[in-house]
Amino acid sequence: MSMVSELVGNEIVNIKTKDITANPAPLGLMGFGMTTVLLNLHNAGLFTVGSMILAMGIFYGGIAQVVAGIMEFKKGNTFGTTAFISYGFFWITLVALWVMPKMGIVDAPQNSAMVAWLVMWGVFTAILFVGTLKLSRALQFIFASLVILFFLLALADATGSATIKIIAGYEGVLCGASAIYAAMGQIINEVYGRNVVPL
Repeated sequence: MSMVSELVGNEIVNIKTKDITANPAPLGLMGFGMTTVLLNLHNAGLFTVGSMILAMGIFYGGIAQVVAGIMEFKKGNTFGTTAFISYGFFWITLVALWVMPKMGIVDAPQNSAMVAWLVMWGVFTAILFVGTLKLSRALQFIFASLVILFFLLALADATGSATIKIIAGYEGVLCGASAIYAAMGQIINEVYGRNVVPL
C-alpha cells in the first residue's frame, strides 16, 4: 500500500493505493546468480574470461540488476535498492577494470589495489548480510556465501595461490546457484499462489 494526496474541495486528503507493480527481486537475483555462476566457473579453471562473461557482466549482471534496483526504489525497498544497484555496478566496474587497460585507456590496477577492492566489497556485503537476518533464510545464505567469496578472492589475489582461487570458484558457483534458487522460488511461489519452493 502507498499513499497519494489529492485535493478534495479545500482539503488535502490522503488516499491509500494498492501497489500492483511486479516484484523486481527475481530479476535482480537471477542477473546476479547466473553471472556469478559463470564467472566462478572461470575462477574454478573451467574456461578463460571472454566475451560471454564480459557481456553477462555488462548486461545481465550489470544493467538488469540496476533496473531491478530502480524498481525496488519505486517500491520503497531500501535494502533491495542498495543491493541490486550496487551489485549491478559491481559487475559493470569489474568489466571496466578488465577492458579499460586492454583498450589503452588506463593501466591495469596493481594486485594490491584489486585486493583492497575485493575487501571493500566483502565489507559492504557483510553489512548487507546483517540486514538479511530480518529477512529470509535464502537471502541469508546468499549474502553469507558472498561475504566468504569476496574474502577468498581477496586472499587468492594477496597470496597468488591458484588453489585458493579454485576453491573460491567453487564456493562462488554455490553462491550464484543459491541466488538462482531464490529467484526461482519467488517466481514459482507467486505463480502458484502458495509456498511451493521453501525460502
